[in-house]
Amino acid sequence: MASLEFWLKTIDEKEWLWLPVNPEEVSVKTSYGYEDVQVTQLGEYTVIGEPVLKEYSFASFFPRDYHPGYCEYEDLPKPWDTVEKIEKWMHSRKPIRLDITGSKIKGLVTIRSFQYSERAGNPGDVYFQLELKEYKEVQFRQVETSGSGKAMVITGEHRPDTKVPPSFYIVAPGDTLWKIAQRTLGNGDRWKEVYAANQTVIGKNPNRIYPGQKLVIPA
Repeated sequence: MASLEFWLKTIDEKEWLWLPVNPEEVSVKTSYGYEDVQVTQLGEYTVIGEPVLKEYSFASFFPRDYHPGYCEYEDLPKPWDTVEKIEKWMHSRKPIRLDITGSKIKGLVTIRSFQYSERAGNPGDVYFQLELKEYKEVQFRQVETSGSGKAMVITGEHRPDTKVPPSFYIVAPGDTLWKIAQRTLGNGDRWKEVYAANQTVIGKNPNRIYPGQKLVIPA
């Protein structure tokens, strides 16, 4: 048997899935956020942003019957029960743990896409493709100002950000919809919601926003 084991688990590890058939390959996408800016009289230049979260994708199948040639273990879960489990995790809107033993790939991820199908000639087997994205926990600490004017971080348990998103946002130099969504909603991936709420103001190109524009921030 291969030394690699593919594990998916809930954060509390009360539910888990060991893939019965190892994928042939794992695709890992990592990059930086780049923004091309068009400036009057200066032309186009590129702003190099922060590292983008890694994306993982792999494909395999859930076999109906055990086969010693490719199955990792004998007590196989039912293919369609496994499909329901992954869909439940995805719909929970919570991250899960990815751990590929024998490799450096491990940590929290979110399920971005889960596709599956049955194929002619292999009744009962369910073929699937998973796309996952790295998840990083954001923690906030309370900061208070002392009598001398110095900022102090209050130690103790980290508290979640309970700030209510503003109803409006004034675009500042260097802003993008992703940055605005990250700043106001706490999730840059929600930039499409910001764009949808302001399409009449922004126009057809979501990359063309200008300092001073007043944008509505969705709840």
